[in-house]
Amino acid sequence: MNLSTLKPAKGSVRTNKRLGRGTGSGRGGTSTRGHKGAQSRSGYSSKRGFEGGQMPLQRRVPKFGFKNPFRVEYHGINLDTIQALIESKKLNKVDHAVLVENGLASKQDKVKILGRGELKSKVDVSAHAFSATAKSAIEAQGGTTTII
Repeated sequence: MNLSTLKPAKGSVRTNKRLGRGTGSGRGGTSTRGHKGAQSRSGYSSKRGFEGGQMPLQRRVPKFGFKNPFRVEYHGINLDTIQALIESKKLNKVDHAVLVENGLASKQDKVKILGRGELKSKVDVSAHAFSATAKSAIEAQGGTTTII
């Protein structure tokens, strides 16, 4: 194979229409733009979403809802997940670094510990937030909860 012999696949490259090159070309005169009107003139460009005078979609559809810019999004981790982590890694302390290390959360995530499942061992947990059931379950086993 030689770089000088490379060619595009047959049929993949088409020649451009040559517009406005006289009547003999078949595309002279109006150059396929039709007669009169804004679209036949040079420099024409319609506004985004313009539908030819019809009420555009973004104005037909009603506005609703509200996005709170101050909402704090938490990544939830349940007690059964923490219990499985404790059993597999033989831990007595779980914090954000441990969760990131084991792929349960990313560095940017704010972690909230949730109450699904059962905790069987004493563990010290530090996270950004705790649900009431998770906090009581951890403290019932003799562990501590620390909010970061």
